[in-house]
Amino acid sequence: MEAQACSRYVRQSPRKIRIVINEVRGKKVSDALNYLHFSPKKGSDVIEKTLRSAVSNLLQKADDANIDPDSLIVSKAFVNGGPHMKRFRPASMGRISRLNKPTSHVTVVVCDE
Repeated sequence: MEAQACSRYVRQSPRKIRIVINEVRGKKVSDALNYLHFSPKKGSDVIEKTLRSAVSNLLQKADDANIDPDSLIVSKAFVNGGPHMKRFRPASMGRISRLNKPTSHVTVVVCDE
């Protein structure tokens, strides 16, 4: 049995979040949560929250079945790019320069072994 959780429009670039999410893919949930909780990266907070939500979704989905939370693994975890927020700031000689502020969509899938 598996369940997923998504966090959408996260205000960080997908490239920076993929660095963290590649570390937790395929690990046990307890090891992944331990890694994410003590990681200094900014994206680890969002991934930890999404992972806890996926575990909660799985336990809610299978309330009649006896599922041990220690036996859960992160089967899939990926990041897709979201829309860019386009902002402008002044540049030299009266011009403007464009700033792209990227967003991400984080998806975590948890299953029992």
